[in-house]
Amino acid sequence: MKRKVIVIGGGIAGLSAGIYAQRCGFDVTILESHSIAGGNCTSWKRKGYLFEGGMHWLTGSNPNEPVHKLWQTVGALDDSVTIHCPEPFMEYNHHGTPIRLYRNVDTTEKHLISVSPADEKEIKRLCGNIRKVQNLMTPITDIRGVKVTQKSRPSIGLLFSSLSAMHLMKSFANVSRDEYVNRFSHEGLRCLIRSCTDDGMGVVPLFFTFGTLARGDGGFPEGGSLPFVDRMVKTFTGAGGTLLLSTPAERVLIENGGAVDVVVGGERRMPADAVIVTADTLAIDHLFDAPLKSPWLDQMRKVTKPTMNVLLSFGIDADLKQYNRGCIFQPDKPIHVGRQTYEYIAFTNYSHDPVYSPKGKTALAVSLSGDTYDFWLKAKEEDRYEAEKQRLADLVTETLAALIPETSGRVEVCDVATPLTYVRYCGNWKGSWMTDMTRDIRAESYPAVIKGLSGVYFAGQRMMPPGGLPVALMSGRTAVQYLCRDTDTVFVSEA
Repeated sequence: MKRKVIVIGGGIAGLSAGIYAQRCGFDVTILESHSIAGGNCTSWKRKGYLFEGGMHWLTGSNPNEPVHKLWQTVGALDDSVTIHCPEPFMEYNHHGTPIRLYRNVDTTEKHLISVSPADEKEIKRLCGNIRKVQNLMTPITDIRGVKVTQKSRPSIGLLFSSLSAMHLMKSFANVSRDEYVNRFSHEGLRCLIRSCTDDGMGVVPLFFTFGTLARGDGGFPEGGSLPFVDRMVKTFTGAGGTLLLSTPAERVLIENGGAVDVVVGGERRMPADAVIVTADTLAIDHLFDAPLKSPWLDQMRKVTKPTMNVLLSFGIDADLKQYNRGCIFQPDKPIHVGRQTYEYIAFTNYSHDPVYSPKGKTALAVSLSGDTYDFWLKAKEEDRYEAEKQRLADLVTETLAALIPETSGRVEVCDVATPLTYVRYCGNWKGSWMTDMTRDIRAESYPAVIKGLSGVYFAGQRMMPPGGLPVALMSGRTAVQYLCRDTDTVFVSEA
């Protein structure tokens, strides 16, 4: 008989683990607490508008990327999916003058020099740093000891790119954001770089982000999250897997150091030969009779700083195609949420994709990143949560009207998702959906297993900082490789 595997969580990591395990001959059931699959990779509809809640751009959208083959294996991408790569990627409005960051680094360099010839030397250094990492693709590897149908090895070129990236990271390890920003004389360039970075993480993430774009990756699959996830669901169920929605796992029963059953619906026990937990690794203690202990879990709990945001989604009765897809403005007055202060407003304009709004209208999203969890939790406890959401919605609506006159009086719907929203629907730790790359954290994978605990495996975006969709995808694959190694099963590699 086939070994029974239960996957807890139907997000990208859970679907990835389910698909790979099913391909390897296991009998897989995915338990998802929400009424739809996808986890953080999701969207929702409000009054005729579709609001994108999870996908901003996708690593692995370029067919030349190693991760692209994995997205194809799980069915998320195929030749029928249109990938949009709009230019410029981002535009900052500096007192009416647009300053743009293009996917093409040569175009960015020429444009920025035209804006500020006095900063030519520093602009060339910036673009040179981007070029140093633009060939650094995410490698696909296999764990030690697993039998595979085809081995995955990083190329020699990727190894050299990794060395270049490590040298760059070392060079900027002690360079603060403000120190770097002040290397530029043009106020607009300083504001643009400051708005795209975080002081706690420095400027290295900026180089890596635009390095990804410079090599032609980081596109946006047409339709966004919902069809992306739906294709993965069809791949899983089409291979014989079972997806149970609105079915939260309550406990994983452990006997003699190994998993035996998963409890759902009170006392209903589902037998399992193995369990793959893909829920947020920092929010899974309730699944076990005693909190899990492991050196890598202790380290994760110690160093992880959550990436969270408040997402304000607007349905606007106006066509905003004249505005770039990604725009940054500096309002006259900063916006405050709890202890967080926002000097810049960045919005994503979905008017170029007809899926997101009725004809002649626009879906627009404003993301306010920062740790506001305690603020919203206190507001909830003091019964002023909805009032605070409305206050923020009104403030951002007023700010948008001043920055984008076409929105004035044309907002038909405003939806506010706080960190508590992500806790409610996804069970994320503090409502966070990624991990901040602070200077004391490394982009290294945590193990998918705990020593002394058999039959339990871990996956999810938390398993390698900073997280995100590709980490979720690869962690599901890695968990199944551990499962295959422990059961002497051949892992069926990507075609």
